[in-house]
Amino acid sequence: MAVIPMWQCDRDGSMFADRKAAEEHDRMLELADALSTFLQSQISSSQGLNEELAEEIGLLLARNKEPLSRAFKGKTSMLQELIEDDEKEENTEA
Repeated sequence: MAVIPMWQCDRDGSMFADRKAAEEHDRMLELADALSTFLQSQISSSQGLNEELAEEIGLLLARNKEPLSRAFKGKTSMLQELIEDDEKEENTEA
């Protein structure tokens, strides 16, 4: 019988066979949480940003950290590439 080590992310319960991947996922979730908190502190719920939407936006930004970082540094074409990639995924799923 083989023993397979697994790492579980305590933030969302995701399981990983690779420790590095688990830690990377945990850092992404930590960033998403910080971004959500920031968004909620800057935009009131009366303006249309509730907790659920803030979390979704935080996750979106955290998942796309690298291309967004490049876009903030002046390479705005990275945002168009993200849009095109999403459109390609939607077309293959349909």
